[in-house]
Amino acid sequence: MNKIITTNRKAFRDYHILETIECGIELKGSEVKSIREGKININDSFARIDGGEVLLYNANITPYTQASYLNVEPIRQRKLLLHKRQINKLSMQLAQKGLTLVPLKAYFNARGFVKIELALAKGKKLYDKREDIKIREADLAVRRAMKFRIKK
Repeated sequence: MNKIITTNRKAFRDYHILETIECGIELKGSEVKSIREGKININDSFARIDGGEVLLYNANITPYTQASYLNVEPIRQRKLLLHKRQINKLSMQLAQKGLTLVPLKAYFNARGFVKIELALAKGKKLYDKREDIKIREADLAVRRAMKFRIKK
């Protein structure tokens, strides 16, 4: 019953997803109304742990047009809501070299709260991306061959 608002397709292309975690996001004023209109972009965003808090950077929430002076900065740090135990676990995992926190999707849960699916990810090398493209093209060729074979 989750209503997906946006997904970060770049994350699946550029990272190996190791683990995912659901977290809330601290929003101000009319940001929720803007998100309900689907005006959120998390493509170039990432998360970091600063001072025992998880912060989301570069997430763009377009200001709500009818909020006038109550709008806030569209690109700002936003606090992600996690339990202390989850933050400690993530910080230990992030101590490993090459791991990062990347948002995969933003959605409304069954209770109507905005949630962010955060992933612990490792960056792909260029040759990994090429390998993924080869696998995808091979699968497509097999599907086409099977489709053609079934018609005869």
